[in-house]
Amino acid sequence: MIENVTFNGVPDCARLSNGTVELVVATGFGPRILAYAFDGGDNVLGWHSEAKVETPLGTWRPYGGHRLWLAPENMPLSYAPDNGPVDVDQDGELTVRLKGSVDASGVQKEMSITLSETGSAVTIDHRLTVSEACVAAAWALTIMHPGGIAVIPNEPSEPYGPSTLLPARSMAVWPYTDLTDPRWSFEKYVIGLRVDESMPDPQKIGVLNKQAWAAYELNDLVFTKRSEFIDAETYPDMNSNFEVYTAGGFVEIETLSPLRELAPGQAIEHREIWSLEMLS
Repeated sequence: MIENVTFNGVPDCARLSNGTVELVVATGFGPRILAYAFDGGDNVLGWHSEAKVETPLGTWRPYGGHRLWLAPENMPLSYAPDNGPVDVDQDGELTVRLKGSVDASGVQKEMSITLSETGSAVTIDHRLTVSEACVAAAWALTIMHPGGIAVIPNEPSEPYGPSTLLPARSMAVWPYTDLTDPRWSFEKYVIGLRVDESMPDPQKIGVLNKQAWAAYELNDLVFTKRSEFIDAETYPDMNSNFEVYTAGGFVEIETLSPLRELAPGQAIEHREIWSLEMLS
């Protein structure tokens, strides 16, 4: 079922529901997914209506929820405003397609969002079309509700021996990354990044994640996003296909496609699959 709703004061949003979970997408800006929740439950996505970044291209706003960018990150091109209406195309009761205008960086962003007929699964097909030749990747960023912990799996642990002489994966850090920050937890099976609204300094890492999933644990909810790992491909940010970031109450779980050499008019496509689980 798809219906017109107002979300957090934003009119003319589209709500999709299969009776188990619901999604809310914006039509007045974006493309953006603003909410993902069990029907009638709490939204696991974050909302930052006052946040903004002033750029030579205009005022960019994260708004909240899930968005699509072109990687590697660039100021101001990554922050080209997407504050105008999007074209909305409904395909049946459980699929909606969002298509933005070509932005000031020359990129057109699209999302095709499909709820499964039962359960919590959501498939998001992202598409970025460029107007100038470039080497780039699709970058899908999901802002989560503050108060939880972002989780990235480690590669399977194996004992030292002839078959484990080479590294299992890479990890990228940014100039502001401080691995002694108490929000980080490095455990045998996972890396965790806790959200603390009292700690505004940003933290971020990227990893080559062959397990192809990351999660966000918030109270009794677990949000998981998956994106296919493609072996023998090169990813942005020192070969990172998954990234996590936080600053104060702002937190994102991000996936990236392999880098592609694009001619004008060519597109990159990138798929994520979401799920939501209640632990109790």
